[in-house]
Amino acid sequence: MMMKVRSMMLAALALATAPALAAEKAPSAADYPDVANTSFAEPSGDRAIQLSAVIPAPAPEVFAAFTTSEGFKRWAVGMARIDLRVGGEIEASYNPKAQPGDPDNIRNRIDAYLPDRLMVIHNVQAPKALPGREAFARTVTMIEFVPVDAGSTRVTVTNAGYGPGADFDAAYRHFLWGNAYTLDALKKYFAGKAKGG
Repeated sequence: MMMKVRSMMLAALALATAPALAAEKAPSAADYPDVANTSFAEPSGDRAIQLSAVIPAPAPEVFAAFTTSEGFKRWAVGMARIDLRVGGEIEASYNPKAQPGDPDNIRNRIDAYLPDRLMVIHNVQAPKALPGREAFARTVTMIEFVPVDAGSTRVTVTNAGYGPGADFDAAYRHFLWGNAYTLDALKKYFAGKAKGG
């Protein structure tokens, strides 16, 4: 009888705490239904995150939102300094009080770009708290801007080179969600501009 009462109490406790546990679920790329997930395994076995969204703006405007300091600050970060050239850098922080050169800023080296079409970057500095920080620095990110029609652009972000191991796994989970969040924010920014926002 005592065992039955204890089991009923544990079941009641589980039911009572289930909503709190559900409310704290980990963020997921699936939280953004307008972002397509076509992630894949590379021939080497490494993983690549590949996400895309159709943005309601022409490719030159969307490209400028990623590649100019003011454009990037309008929708993505609190501070940005962008030197658009091969070997140049995108330095940014979500903290609007951050200054260029701060040790917790995000810094990405520009490896290649084609105006209004493509940017290839890799991380050279990430915040200390970033999960899998050192593993992420060994990946490369390609951002493609493909016109769908005169007023919209498909942006595809492919982040490749996630090898085996816990650090790569942590970075992969973080950026699978984070890149989806970023594409969703970009789409909302341009949708708001189109409505006069």
